[in-house]
Amino acid sequence: MSNEVSRVLLIEDDVSIAELQKDYLEINRIEAEIANDGLIGLNRALNEPFDLIVIDIMLPSMDGFEICRRIREQKNIPLMIVSAKKEDIDKVRGLGLGADDYMTKPFSPSELVARVQAHIKRYQQLTRSDQINDIIERGQIMIDKQARRVFVLGKEILFPTKEFDLLLFFMEHPNRVWMKEQLFRQVWELDELDSDIYTVVVHVGRIREKLKKGKLSEIPIETIWGSGYRFNA
Repeated sequence: MSNEVSRVLLIEDDVSIAELQKDYLEINRIEAEIANDGLIGLNRALNEPFDLIVIDIMLPSMDGFEICRRIREQKNIPLMIVSAKKEDIDKVRGLGLGADDYMTKPFSPSELVARVQAHIKRYQQLTRSDQINDIIERGQIMIDKQARRVFVLGKEILFPTKEFDLLLFFMEHPNRVWMKEQLFRQVWELDELDSDIYTVVVHVGRIREKLKKGKLSEIPIETIWGSGYRFNA
C-alpha cells in the first residue's frame, strides 16, 4: 500500500462493534469513519471520498443490501458486507448486488483488517495514475486496464471492482484451469477460502450474465466440473 493513509467508512449500527473495528483499522494506519444509520451511511458513501466501504445488513433507515446497490450504481470502489446472516442466499444476494466480499459475524478484527488491506491494495494497484496504458484483447472482449473499461463487440459494459479484476485475471491467464481456491487467493489476495466459495461462484456468474447481455455468441469462461474454471481463448 502507498504511504498515503487510506480512508474507510463503517456503516454499522452496533456502536461497540463499530468502535472495535475502527480501533483495529486505525492501529493499522487506516482512517475509519462510522455511520450508525443506513441512510446517513449511504449519503456519506456517495458524497465523501473513501477507499472502501464496510456495510452491515441490518441497519436503521435502509438495509445494507439497498445501500450496496445504490453505491454500486454510482461508484466503483471496493464494498464489503459484514453480517450475522449466514444463509447462502444472503451471501449470493449481497455479492450479486455488487459487493466485493461478504464476511459472516462473528469474525476476528484482525481478519477484517487483512481483508480491508487486501481490497484497498489491489484497487490502488489497478487504478494508480502512473500505470502504462495497457490494452488486452481476447476474441471479442477488450479491456483497457488503466481506465478499467471493458468492451464487448465494441460496446462498453460496466463491471464493478472485483468482477473487473476477475475477468482481467482470466484474460491474462487463458487456457488453463483455475480452482476456486486459487482464484480467491489470486484476485481477492486472501489465503483462505473457508465459506467464501460463493464469492467466486457469484462473481463468475455475474461476469457471464454481462457477457451474454453484450451479445457475445460464445461465453469463454467454461466450468470444468470438479476442478474450477477455464477462460478459453
